[in-house]
Amino acid sequence: MSRKLIIAASLAIASAFAAPAMANDVSIDQFGFGNSAGGGQTGWNNKLGVFQDGVFNNTIIEQFGSNNTAATGQSGWNNNAETSQNGHGNAGGIGQFGDNHNAILTQDGNGNVAAGVQVGHGCDADVAQAGSGNVAAFVQTCP
Repeated sequence: MSRKLIIAASLAIASAFAAPAMANDVSIDQFGFGNSAGGGQTGWNNKLGVFQDGVFNNTIIEQFGSNNTAATGQSGWNNNAETSQNGHGNAGGIGQFGDNHNAILTQDGNGNVAAGVQVGHGCDADVAQAGSGNVAAFVQTCP
């Protein structure tokens, strides 16, 4: 065997073992009609989960940094959720049940936590956090 082949094989094996420690997780389940989900992750060890059941629900999740977790759960019609997290160790989640809800969750910094639930019809929520160690929660019931 040539020296280049041995070195290339060694590097391939080493990178295969290193990759899971740097892997990002994505899980998307959609049921219904006309639902859309999108997003992006830059960094390592980020987790993204989306569940949508209904019609014309939309979610976008973006994460930049490491050890961030984001989740969206929507059931109903015409709901919109957006999550953007910059930094490390942030956790954010949006749960919407009903119709015509809008939620935007933005976190910049490290160790921020935000959560939300909207029930009924036509709720709007917007959470923005900057800095580190912030916690926010919102629950709304709209007619």
